Parts: sequence; structure tokens; C-alpha cells
Amino acid sequence: MLALSGITVRFGDRQVLSGVDVTVAEGELLAVLGANGSGKSTLLRAAAGLVQVHGGGVTVDGRPRGPLDVALVFQQIHLVRRRSVLDNVCSGALGRLPLRSSLVPALFPRVVREEAMACLDRVGLADRAHDRAGSLSGGQQQRVAVARALCQRSRIVLADEPVSALDPSAAEQVLALLAELAHDERLAVLAVLHQPDLARRHADRIVGLADGRVVLDGAPATLGTGAVDALYPASSVPELEAVS
Repeated sequence: MLALSGITVRFGDRQVLSGVDVTVAEGELLAVLGANGSGKSTLLRAAAGLVQVHGGGVTVDGRPRGPLDVALVFQQIHLVRRRSVLDNVCSGALGRLPLRSSLVPALFPRVVREEAMACLDRVGLADRAHDRAGSLSGGQQQRVAVARALCQRSRIVLADEPVSALDPSAAEQVLALLAELAHDERLAVLAVLHQPDLARRHADRIVGLADGRVVLDGAPATLGTGAVDALYPASSVPELEAVS
């Protein structure tokens, strides 16, 4: 569904990505791993159109990626904490609504609120719809962010280190949710991660980057532990998280 072909990105004189080819299929959770500076977050931002690409291109189903083709989930969750959980999820629909809806959340149409409730139910938080977003735990807030992405109706979800700020139990839940949504809703999900063990447990495929190039690509069962650990210098191997 999502294809990044020959992606090259430079920041000044520094080349961050060098001719990277990555695809994400419908119904697949792809985890991108790599040490700091490997280019993995830049790759995600190139997929989203957030950085200038100096070579190659991004396509969705064989056509140039459009502005509403992808939904984003970030490490910094970016909820409006004083607004209700429901209002935050409704904001995922703003790309197809009049501008006034972003200024006055009460103007979200009933059909959007019903859709947002369905998205909250999908992530297991329908019972918190009318609570303030700031009253939720970090893991719950990230699940709200996932519901907001679903409300955008994009078939591609890009998640940039979505669990780095969460405790091990919440991280496990959020990655399991992303995998479940990819499989059940037939979404293409690309998640940049810093936790190799989480990737092995939940991803359908792992891509490893080093120095701006793809150095491994395969299903977790086909990749040896040594191959994944080799992505990280000895001084920066991520700590293994506990499984709740």
C-alpha cells in the first residue's frame, strides 16, 4: 500500500538517508529499528511529507501520496488536555470539515461524534469519552491518539516512537493495539521503535537502518537476535522491557 522508493534526504552537507526502499503492505505492522542517527525518524517524516526529499518518491497504491493519505501518531501525544477525550478524537476529522469546527468543538457534526465514539470503542476507551484528556494515563492518552488517527479515515498510520514515553505495560498494550488494527482493519502501519523486543513480539516485519541505509528486512522469526542487536552500538543497546 505504501511504497518509499529510493528515498534520499540531506540536511545541509549531511546525507541522512541514501536511496532507501521500504514498502508497507495492507494489514501489516512494520517496525523500523536503528540506533540514534540511523535515519529512522527521518524516514517516517519523509513518508508523511514533513521533510524535503532530495531523491526518490512516496506512493500510495501506486499514486503520489496525498495530504490525507496518512495519519500520524507521535511520541509526544499532542492532545488538548483541557478538552474532552471525544473532542480530541473528533479533531481527526478536521481535514474534511469546515474551519469553524476547529475553533468551536461543539460544532462537530453528530455523524462525526458518532464516528469518534466508534473509534474510541475500538481502542477500549468509549467509557472515558467525556473525561478531560489530561485526566488519562500516558498509555490511555496514546490510545486516544490512535483513535484520533482512525477518525482521520486514513488507511496508513505512521507512528514515530509511540511508546518511548510509556511504562512497559502501557507500551505492550499500545503496540498490541497497533498490530490488531493493522490486521483487523487492513491498515498499513509503520512504527519507528527503540525497543527491539517489542518489535519482535508484535511486528509482522522488521526493517533495520544503519547510516541511512536498509541493512536488514524480514519477519521477526527469520531475523536472529544478533542481527537486530548489531543495529545498536554496544553503548546504546536499548534496555529490554519487562512484559506484564
